[in-house]
Amino acid sequence: MRHNLEHVHAVRARLADGSVTTYYYHRRTRKRIHGIPGTAEFLASYVEAATSERPHGNQTLGDLIRRYRQSRDFAAKAQRTRRDYDEQLALLDDIWGAMPLDVLDDRSVRKGIKDERDRIAERSARRADYFVTVLSIVLSYAVDDGTLRENHAKAIRKLYRADRANKIWSDADIAAFQAVASPELRLALRLALDTGQRQGDLLRLPWSAFDGGAISLRQSKTGADVTVPSTAELRAALETAPRRSILILTNSRGKPWTSDGFRTTWHKTARAAGIHGVAFNDLRGTAVTRLADAGCTVPEIATITGHTLKSATAILEAYMSRTRTQATSAIEKLDTHRRKR
Repeated sequence: MRHNLEHVHAVRARLADGSVTTYYYHRRTRKRIHGIPGTAEFLASYVEAATSERPHGNQTLGDLIRRYRQSRDFAAKAQRTRRDYDEQLALLDDIWGAMPLDVLDDRSVRKGIKDERDRIAERSARRADYFVTVLSIVLSYAVDDGTLRENHAKAIRKLYRADRANKIWSDADIAAFQAVASPELRLALRLALDTGQRQGDLLRLPWSAFDGGAISLRQSKTGADVTVPSTAELRAALETAPRRSILILTNSRGKPWTSDGFRTTWHKTARAAGIHGVAFNDLRGTAVTRLADAGCTVPEIATITGHTLKSATAILEAYMSRTRTQATSAIEKLDTHRRKR
């Protein structure tokens, strides 16, 4: 006997003996439904689950997600980050919201997480990794407050490997962009090239951060305090820029940029300039590469980017493009060494 039952949520889990079983829950009440679908036992259990009161407390992943959304941890994230997280949290709640937390504390749940990651990866490996990342953040939050013993999403490897080592703005790209860009975007370009900071931090940068000789800010992603001495070009650009807002970067109407508004305008300008394959975010890697070309050491570059020395050493391999300048410098050093011998 088959019935079209609403709000039934299925969760697959691997048992200790290696076999796979499926647990059923009522999506709204979070109650377990016993029996095999289509049987009288299952129908009776469904009716009981559907008519019972939803349990209080943080007993399911859905409860945990709602508690995380109300936490200081979530509130401390940047607005764009919270918006991106919300999309993934809604997906998690829809897929596994009924899953009891004791299931999440069982190591066998890793198989279910990986299966879901692989399913999403059929459309986008990058989106699949982000799904696992957000789940891991929520589970880490639960581990920190003692709700869970372990975060079983933390050790799941990523599928997407971003290699932007060659995504560097060339001098020709920069010149082409400047030729068609508005004064507001030219200032944004100069700030990005000469400070190596992220888009979000630059869009929120107030005039009070510039003391005439350097720019000081706290990076929203890392919390690192960074002071970047101004290059002669950046200093000249800032000294001649109109101050129409408390923020340095504004649109043509003198209003602060929204993230979406800036991104859209930047992309349109880049297309008009005939620039393809590089984005605003690649200006950070371009800045790092230019510092390396100038002979800066890892500690010197780290003071600009805001990374620790340990992490700076690791990320430079991803950010630095093997430019002709670096290659020429290496050969010059080799020739000098041979002459000395």
